[in-house]
Amino acid sequence: MHADVSSWNKPSEPFRVLGNVHFVGTNELAAFLVASPAGHVLGDCLFITENGEDERGARPTNNAPDRLHCGKMNLDGTPDWHGWPDLFGGVDSQSAQFNPVGGPADDVCGPPLLLNFNEAQCAANVAARSTPVKHVLNSQPQTPVAPLALEPPDIAVVGPDFAPDSFLGPSVRHGAALVSREGDFGFSHRTSTPILGHDVEVVNFVLRSGKAAVSDQARFAFNCRKKFQSHTSEGLPVCKSTADADTGQAFAAHLRGINRPVTLMFGPDEALYVVDFGAVRDFGRSDPANGFKDPADAPLAQIPGTGVIWKITRSTGNDQGQDDGED
Repeated sequence: MHADVSSWNKPSEPFRVLGNVHFVGTNELAAFLVASPAGHVLGDCLFITENGEDERGARPTNNAPDRLHCGKMNLDGTPDWHGWPDLFGGVDSQSAQFNPVGGPADDVCGPPLLLNFNEAQCAANVAARSTPVKHVLNSQPQTPVAPLALEPPDIAVVGPDFAPDSFLGPSVRHGAALVSREGDFGFSHRTSTPILGHDVEVVNFVLRSGKAAVSDQARFAFNCRKKFQSHTSEGLPVCKSTADADTGQAFAAHLRGINRPVTLMFGPDEALYVVDFGAVRDFGRSDPANGFKDPADAPLAQIPGTGVIWKITRSTGNDQGQDDGED
C-alpha cells in the first residue's frame, strides 16, 4: 500500500502561529519559520524529547542518554526512525557502555531470584542474565536518524515549549525551546556532580547548511537559595552554593523549590508555566536524601499535597528584593 502524495506540495496560505513563529508549509507538509532580526530559522520537523532508558525492569540499561529529536515524515507517508528501542542516542544498545550494573529495580535483582536485595548477587545476576542489553527488533526498519542533541543520562527530559519574543534574554534567544527535566528516580547511582534534572533547560538553535541544529543547552531554572543566586558576565544564571547546586528534589534539602517538573507551557500572557508533580521518595541511589524511609513504599512514594504549578516571568528590574524568603 502506497500513500498518495500528489497533493502534498499544493500551496497553502502562510499564517502567524504564535509570537515570531509562522506556518509556511504546503497543503500536507508542515514547515515553520521562526523570524528574528538576527535571521530566520525554518523548521520542517516536530521537536521531540525522548526520556532515555533506565536501570530497571526486564531490560535494565545503565548510562543511556536522554535525547532531543527532529521528527519528520518520509515521502512514503511513514514516520522516520530514530533508533528506539535498539539504539540509544545513535549507539547500539549492545555497546558495553550501556551494560547494567545492577540495582534494586532490576527484575533479576528481586523476587523470585532474590528475596532480599543484595548488591553483589544483583551484580552477578545482571552480568549473567541482562548483559549486554539485547536488541528488541530483528532488524532495523530503516536508516536511523541521528538525534539533534543528547542530554545526560537519567535526567528524564520531558515537556518542551517554544519561547515567545517577550521571554528573550541573555540565555533565551530567538526560536529557543524551554524543556522540563523531571530528574532521576534513584534507580542508578548518580552520573554527574552536581545532580542534573529537577530543573528547566533552555535549548537554543542555529541554522546550519539550511537546517535547524542545536547550538547550546543550559540550565535555566533550578534550585538555589536566594542568597547564593548570581549570574555570569554573559547573564547566565549560576548558584554559588555547591550544596544547593547539588540538590536533586527541593524537599530533600528543605528548600521551597522544584521537585519533579513534568511539563511546561507558555500561557496567553506569555509567562512560562511549569507543572511540578511534587516530591517523590525513591531508592535514593543518586541522592540518598531522596530515599524512602519505609521499604514497603518501594519503588516510589509520592508525598501528598506537594504538587504545584510554577509561573516564571521576565523580571522588570523593579521587583528585586521583594521575596523575603531565602529560597
